Amino acid sequence: MESKEGKDEGTIEGSIRFYAELNGFLKGGDCNGEMKYRHCGRRSVKDLIENFGIPHVEVDLILVNGESVGLDRIVEDGDRIGVYPMFERFNVKGLSKLREIPLRATSFAIDVHLGKLAKYLRLMGFDADYVNDRDDDEILRISNAEGRIILTCDRQMLKRCEVVRGMLINSRKPQEQLAEVLERLDIKAAAKPFSRCMQCNGSIEEITDETEFDQAFGELPQRVKTWCKELYICRACGKLYWKGSNYQKMVDFVDGVLGKGEKR
Repeated sequence: MESKEGKDEGTIEGSIRFYAELNGFLKGGDCNGEMKYRHCGRRSVKDLIENFGIPHVEVDLILVNGESVGLDRIVEDGDRIGVYPMFERFNVKGLSKLREIPLRATSFAIDVHLGKLAKYLRLMGFDADYVNDRDDDEILRISNAEGRIILTCDRQMLKRCEVVRGMLINSRKPQEQLAEVLERLDIKAAAKPFSRCMQCNGSIEEITDETEFDQAFGELPQRVKTWCKELYICRACGKLYWKGSNYQKMVDFVDGVLGKGEKR
């Protein structure tokens, strides 16, 4: 049965536009402009957005006919929808209804395929929870329980309704993945290099207690004892750190990532 407008009864039509980097998720690449949608039956804004291939966690603001709405809003005939990415440099407080807590968090739950990225984030001082045999359900549980942002290459995982915070990693190269996270979340200023253990994610501190230093010093290789004057320890796993032959290379790497040219 058709209506007077010449379309089937129950058909919902309207327009949708995705802004900024969200266009990169669309099939065929950039589509900076309005697109038409058409479907039958009830469909939420979340379902419509993800039908275009965009995980809902990549979205921070949805405007329908100029009004900020949540993901559960049912699409109506004639709706004009604008979908905006995570805002990290602009204040949209009072507009976005997608999540009560902003995404600007610096702790992460990382999937099993991103182990090198986890180590890089720890090197930069970020809380990066990673275990190489953890399944998606456990990653999701940890993310929601501890307020961590899920980092994954799995787009389907980020489409799960239970996911509150997440970011799709596009590159397959670890250093480029690190740049993606730091730049998209605008968290370079929050970096505290060499403050986390790359092995277990625990906090690293300098050993200042004389008795503790002497005990730790006794565990060092003989060649290190001849010159080492400073020792650092992970308070979680007990791993010892010192400024050895690779230290300056790591400093140069960190400075390159953060855009600093001076040596420490």
